[in-house]
Amino acid sequence: MERKLSEDFEEVPCDSVLNIVEGCRLPVLMSTGDDWQMAEILSVKELENLRRWFYVHFLEFNKRLDEWVSEERLKLTKVFYPKKITLSRPPSPIAGDVAPALPLNPALTMKRKKSLKRPFEEMAKAAEMANTPITVVIKQEEPGTPAPETPGGPPTPGAPGTPGTPRTTGSMLIQSHDDVVTRMKNVEMIELGKHRIKPWYFAPYPQELVGLKCIYICEFCLKYRKSRKCLERHLKKCKLKHPPGNEIYRKAGISVFEIDGRKNKQYAQNLCLLAKLFLDHKTLYYDTDPFLFYVMTQFDNRGFHLVGYFSKEKESSEDYNVACILTLPPYQRKGFGKLLIEFSYELSKFEGKLGSPEKPLSDLGLLSYRSFWSHTILNILFTQKPTADNDRAQVTINEICEMTSMKKEDVISTLQTLGVISYYKGGFVIVLTKEMMKNHEKASRAMKIDSKCLHWTPKDWSKRAKW
Repeated sequence: MERKLSEDFEEVPCDSVLNIVEGCRLPVLMSTGDDWQMAEILSVKELENLRRWFYVHFLEFNKRLDEWVSEERLKLTKVFYPKKITLSRPPSPIAGDVAPALPLNPALTMKRKKSLKRPFEEMAKAAEMANTPITVVIKQEEPGTPAPETPGGPPTPGAPGTPGTPRTTGSMLIQSHDDVVTRMKNVEMIELGKHRIKPWYFAPYPQELVGLKCIYICEFCLKYRKSRKCLERHLKKCKLKHPPGNEIYRKAGISVFEIDGRKNKQYAQNLCLLAKLFLDHKTLYYDTDPFLFYVMTQFDNRGFHLVGYFSKEKESSEDYNVACILTLPPYQRKGFGKLLIEFSYELSKFEGKLGSPEKPLSDLGLLSYRSFWSHTILNILFTQKPTADNDRAQVTINEICEMTSMKKEDVISTLQTLGVISYYKGGFVIVLTKEMMKNHEKASRAMKIDSKCLHWTPKDWSKRAKW
């Protein structure tokens, strides 16, 4: 970290908090109260009592931890200021001039050719693996059993978390906004039903609302109001007790509604606005026509309460089955995220397609998907039976894809992440352990999607008349 800071920043002695300005970096005490982390000052405000507050971003931490801190939480003994920007190359030629061609370095040219070639080699290897029967071994803790060699090299192309081409179509934005306005949280609190929630990120709510202590949101239609009194007046008129659209799933108190972004534009826009508070990488699109929204709710005698949702494009050239996915904070760590992921794959099964989420995923999204992929794939591997011709079970990547509706790249990357697949004596082998089986059984989820309770027929959205 200090090496990186030294390139663009210089350490300057600081004897007063008045010298702390936007852009400088220094150690800041985190809210836990026992850890000093290097942070960047994004904004400074001065209150009526002349005390200064600083909005900080902790370097190498997620933006949801950004916060306003008092003077006492700053360590002035080690302050770095950004260096002045200097031109590192001559200015571009004016109109009519021709920039001179630079001589190519043969070594760099060869290196570039190799870097272009490697992904194709990886893809060819993945294609070979897809149709090759893989022996599944549940390792007994006995001496002499060959241990699997963890595959080396770069992750399979297309694997979650690997850099890809930035996409701006869809309801996710790959590159986060870094301008001054959107880097700072602008909503202090929201009230949604019985929950009061602190937002994590910026969301473009109307300017007259963002300065308030709390924004009050109707949990059924998602309209926002500036006070509890305004919300109470709204609730007397609001006729909705569930999301608009069709209820396509119901079991054990869980319902899922399918909402067309064209037919229910106002609700879809309000849902996107609410989701932006908890998704840093999401771009708010007021044109919600190309998307379907699948909203998961818990119902009781008062109505259907929003738990989370995912959106998907009506027509996806990449066969993405999820564009954005979110579980609201009060329902996180309760299994609803994996339930939403499982539901998206059930829809893919009904469509007869292999699906995958739009990538790259957020940090929490990647954790949820890896956990779901791992559990689902291990469940298949542990239940494989030996064939008549072989005393050990065998399975191909394509067979796993057909059973799960997962893309081949996601299956292979999950096996690599688990470190269970290797190349041994001229063939692929998956080696599992008894310990993995025990952990898998412990991690079995109580809530699962019952496909018999899903009443849904896929549509051919290529016919624009159905939009």
